[in-house]
Amino acid sequence: MFTPPIYGARSWFQLGNISIQPGEIAKITLIIGLGKLLEFFKKRGKLNHPFYVILVLIYVAVPCILLALQPDYGTAMVFLVVAAMMIFIAGISGWYVLGAIVTVVISVFLAYQYVLPDYAKNRITVFLNPGMDPSGAGYNIIQSELAVGSGQMWGMGLHNGNQSQLGYLPMKTTDFIFAVISEEMGFVVSTLVVILFVLLIVKSFYIAKTAKDDYGSFLSIGAASMFLAHFIENVGMNIGLMPITGIPLPFISYGGSAMLTNFIALGLVLSVSGRRNKKMFE
Repeated sequence: MFTPPIYGARSWFQLGNISIQPGEIAKITLIIGLGKLLEFFKKRGKLNHPFYVILVLIYVAVPCILLALQPDYGTAMVFLVVAAMMIFIAGISGWYVLGAIVTVVISVFLAYQYVLPDYAKNRITVFLNPGMDPSGAGYNIIQSELAVGSGQMWGMGLHNGNQSQLGYLPMKTTDFIFAVISEEMGFVVSTLVVILFVLLIVKSFYIAKTAKDDYGSFLSIGAASMFLAHFIENVGMNIGLMPITGIPLPFISYGGSAMLTNFIALGLVLSVSGRRNKKMFE
């Protein structure tokens, strides 16, 4: 909270030449900790007791509030998606789900009116109509869509993309890496990337379904939800279907903290998968 801002957010610790983004590592601690908490309450039949529901919500709210204060709304959104999926799969009552939906709708309206800073509101407005500010807030999404469309079926060739190589496409190694892939390698390769992510996410959900205990299921659900949230948001903002946030594409975008987090999450899923066959560990 007291580090120098980078791109307007205080999200990194600078240790010499190495920068660490604690919000990324915190995704793993959320999955592991929340999974254990849900398992503990579920075994004792207390998961739907109002007091314990409040405890779970507080556990999720603390890191989300800290992330919002940085501000890093994109990562906070991922936390909420992961937590919501884990709590839903744990067997929360439908009444709580209904209440959460109503609360979210009201909260989004109030947050937009009274909490979000002007630049965040502007992102949403420009997302709906990028042409209203083509050289300002709408610049990134317009350049990304141009890059994606320019690739056509087979792409313009490696290092031959106009938008990406001539400096028009911003953050081409992180937020808009999918646009680079689409421009230089075309629709075929970008579609292959999408298929691979779908297979990873579906397989992670399948491992959660077949896990031998609740805790393993919660871990896999948490990891799958994290991959899903990153995939939908990053690809969606590259093609103009989602607002622009600083969400990387797992395993592809540049960034050490995010890469480490993704591999730890994948390791959790593989561990749960392996322990479905007890002979592997005898």
